[in-house]
Amino acid sequence: MARSLDFYTNVLGMNLLRTTERPEQKYSLAFVAYGKGNADGQSEIELTYNHGVDAYDMGTAYGHIAIQVPDAYAACDKIKAAGGNVTREAGPVMGGDTIIAFVTDPDGYKIELIQR
Repeated sequence: MARSLDFYTNVLGMNLLRTTERPEQKYSLAFVAYGKGNADGQSEIELTYNHGVDAYDMGTAYGHIAIQVPDAYAACDKIKAAGGNVTREAGPVMGGDTIIAFVTDPDGYKIELIQR
């Protein structure tokens, strides 16, 4: 959980909104977002840690999340400077003009940055 929270808050610049500890049910939750949370209509990402689990399977039904950014090139520079892993540098999407980039979180999940 600490590694993921560090990535989403310090590397991607999201805010930690709240945490929930459920020791009897053996899990912990952390919610992150760019805004202040549901009050302003923004989406949140729920990070889950299941106590006693050392590894997770990636799964085949999950692709990636996408985050809108004002400048994908600047976002990549900032992410790399903070120690993040940019796996596809900012540039036009194949066959189009939209500027995208991809970063990977510490657990290998892909995050697409879409310039708007």
